[in-house]
Amino acid sequence: MKKISAAFDGLKFSKGTLEYAVNLSAQSHALLSGVFLGDILYHSFNLYEMLGSQGISQAKVKHLMEKDEATRAEAVQLFKKSCKKAQVNYTIHLDDCFAIDDLLKESIYSDLVLIGADEAMNRFPADAPAPFVREVLAGTSCPVLVLPQTYHEIGRVVILYDGHPSSVFAVKMFNYLMPFLRGLPTEIVYVSETTSPVSLPDDVLIKEFIRCHYPDAIYTLLTGEKVEVLTAHLQKTSPGTLVVMGAYNRGAISRIFKPSMADKLISVAGTPVFIAHHQ
Repeated sequence: MKKISAAFDGLKFSKGTLEYAVNLSAQSHALLSGVFLGDILYHSFNLYEMLGSQGISQAKVKHLMEKDEATRAEAVQLFKKSCKKAQVNYTIHLDDCFAIDDLLKESIYSDLVLIGADEAMNRFPADAPAPFVREVLAGTSCPVLVLPQTYHEIGRVVILYDGHPSSVFAVKMFNYLMPFLRGLPTEIVYVSETTSPVSLPDDVLIKEFIRCHYPDAIYTLLTGEKVEVLTAHLQKTSPGTLVVMGAYNRGAISRIFKPSMADKLISVAGTPVFIAHHQ
C-alpha cells in the first residue's frame, strides 16, 4: 500500500481516525493524505437561529465563520503534529465545495480510504454508519476502512466469507494492502441460513487460498439468519478486532428502505470494518 486517504471533518475532528491513520501509515510506509472535508452549506452554526427583527447580523455571521475556520485550522495542525511525531510522510488536502464529491474523487487516486463510522458532515450527530458514510461506501473507487470513535490496536482479524466472489475479492484486497497484519490471529466465519453447514462453499479452493496467506486461520461455521448470527458473533469480539467483508453493492434507493448487512454490522461491531467492492 502506497497511499492512504483519511477523511476528516475539521469541525468535529476524530482523534480515533487520526490514530488509526497514523499507525497504519507507519506500518505500511505509505503516504498519508489528510483529507479535510468542507461543504459550502456546512457550518457549526444555524443561520435560521440568527434571524431577528433586523434580519441576520452580518457581523455575527462573519465572526462565527472565522471561528469555524480557526477550528478547522487547529485540526490541521494536530494532524501535522501527529504525522511528524510518528515520522509519517503526509500531505494535506483542504476540500471545501461538496464533501461527498471531493472524497469520492480522492478515492480514485488512493489505495485505501479511512473514515469514521459516525462521520456525518453536518451539525447533527448520526448513528453509525452515518448517511454520509453510506454514500462513500456506495460510490468509492477503492477499499474503505470504516472506523470506530476510539482507537484500539489491531490484534485480531475476522474474515466474513459467504461463498461469493465479492467476499474472496475482499480478502485479496485486504491481504495486498495490509500484509503486515498476516501474523495476527485470523478467523474465517461462514453462516448458513438453511441447514447445518457440513463444509464451506468451494471448501477445498477457499481453504487452499486462505492457507497461502493465513496458514494458521481457524474456521467458524454458523447457522441461522445471517445478520442476526453475525451480529451476535461480532459483539463477542474484542475491540482490537478488524472485520473484513465484501462488496457494499446495494443501490441508493434500496438502502433507504432496507439497510445492508454492512450497515448493521458496522452499527453493532464497534470495530474497524474493511469493505472492498467487487466490480
